[in-house]
Amino acid sequence: MNVAEVVGRTLASLGVDTAFGVVGSGNFHVTNALVAQGVRYVAARHEGGAATMADAYARLSGGVAVLSVHQGPGLTNAMTGIAEAAKSRTPLVVLAGEVTEPRSNFFVDQTALAEAVGAVPLRIGSAETAAADTAEAFRTARDGRRTVLLNLPLEVQGLAVPDAGRDVPAALGGGEGVGAAVPGAGEATRPVEPGTNEVVRLVEPGAERIVRPPEPGAGAGAIARLVEPGTDEVVRLVEILAAARRPVFVAGRGARGARREIEELAERTGALLATSAVARGLFRGSPWDLDVSGGFASPLTVELIGDADVLVGWGCALNMWTMRHGTLIGRGTTVVQVDLDVAALGAHRPVHLGVAGDVALTARAANRLLGERAGAGYRSTGLAARIAGENRWRDVPYTDESGDGRIDPRTLTIELDDLLPAERVVSIDSGNFMGYPSMFLDVPDERGFCFTQAFQSIGLGLATAIGAALAQPDRLPVAALGDGGALMGVAELETVVRLGLPMVIVVYDDDGYGAEVHHFGPDGYPLDTVTFPPADIAAIARGFGCEAVTVRDRADLGAVARWLEGARDRPLLIHARVSRARGAWWLEEAFRGH
Repeated sequence: MNVAEVVGRTLASLGVDTAFGVVGSGNFHVTNALVAQGVRYVAARHEGGAATMADAYARLSGGVAVLSVHQGPGLTNAMTGIAEAAKSRTPLVVLAGEVTEPRSNFFVDQTALAEAVGAVPLRIGSAETAAADTAEAFRTARDGRRTVLLNLPLEVQGLAVPDAGRDVPAALGGGEGVGAAVPGAGEATRPVEPGTNEVVRLVEPGAERIVRPPEPGAGAGAIARLVEPGTDEVVRLVEILAAARRPVFVAGRGARGARREIEELAERTGALLATSAVARGLFRGSPWDLDVSGGFASPLTVELIGDADVLVGWGCALNMWTMRHGTLIGRGTTVVQVDLDVAALGAHRPVHLGVAGDVALTARAANRLLGERAGAGYRSTGLAARIAGENRWRDVPYTDESGDGRIDPRTLTIELDDLLPAERVVSIDSGNFMGYPSMFLDVPDERGFCFTQAFQSIGLGLATAIGAALAQPDRLPVAALGDGGALMGVAELETVVRLGLPMVIVVYDDDGYGAEVHHFGPDGYPLDTVTFPPADIAAIARGFGCEAVTVRDRADLGAVARWLEGARDRPLLIHARVSRARGAWWLEEAFRGH
């Protein structure tokens, strides 16, 4: 067995079930090794698409995904998707062939590329360490929630591996401490410092065990532990919540999986519940769910969060998007932030209390300290009625601007929300349009919404929807794209068709880069560089094998209803010619943050 085969076997043994990529000579053997071990391989048409598919798959499956790319240009093609994953702390292992000879046309400093976008660069150092190096990459991705580039030097991949018949635990060094060095699936971890491979295993908030990867040559069982006592932060959190009259909890990416604990604490304290955009759907079904906090927040949500006397961010950055540049935080509001990463506490705005700890464990500890004590807090019968009747964006009156062969994007999205089945997984590209599907399309839970927006790149939406569809196969996949992003990622329409995904692809077409049109146009700047002649995107989709319909008014949506009632044996692209009279208000906030 050679190094490439050991890499594939090790990842499969550690639980990897799906890999994405584009195969070239430098990753041919390792990709085949993954397939030989039973890992599903999804071939994309561009490495950038493959990277984003893997990112979305990891987010919605809850596991570690793998991306496989060729050395040099294969990796550079994937860099935008890798940057998005790294910024989002997606657990992803990128396998990249690597040339180490600078005279090669394929040569580029792949380690520097990874570091530049916040990924963790690692390398297979030798045949003897191939399994251990691979396992370290996997552990770093899983336990530190990091995107890891594992470089596979071409001259090493074909080397024979000594004792390759041993199982993976034996190849990792065996002995006491190996199991302790690898936190279990149910244990929470966080990086000690950004850019390091150290992780903290959080036994309870304030009581941590730091697990350090072994030094080279020290053996896989070599770890260091440091237990720090103290629960002062949790006690202070409980004191703040016990005194609160109008508490609001805002949950972010780090709170996914902690709904039960957060809701229990909210019940005891009378807190209302909201999420950041990336955690949308986490509290779906609760009568106290305010949906998204930030630029996509409804007027009622803005009012209620602004009037809070205590605001607790659970695994949430409380950044300019989620807090509208701080305008959602009242002058007298006490702000608390709970996060695994110490460096995240107060990073975007001052907080009165920062609690370094796993969200679920922190909420559980607070629940124990509160005991049976419960207060009405913010909750009342009247407020429950207001949330039920006013909080959805479709309940907010608006003037329908459909006409002249174009449909109002709000009207379009409300109609689609009524037509599409509730069990859906919605993926959103970036652009002027993105708030409409984010605000007007409902989702069943936090695994029904995938929002690859940490890098604010357009063109990722279709690939996002493919990864999300494969992670949630029992739900109808819905991709929401602008015309600019759709045409950037159009090659992956072939992937959707080839995989037989029953996907609904909605293209909000305003014939240009709408964000720039509406940002610069009012000041009289020429817009020729950001506007385009009409394109028949429906015809393009048919060329790839999709069904397609052009929508200019409500009546055209009958074709969507017929597709939903039919076999759904081909994906459906909805080319929506949307009204373009005004820009989206959330983009005014976005440009203020540039």
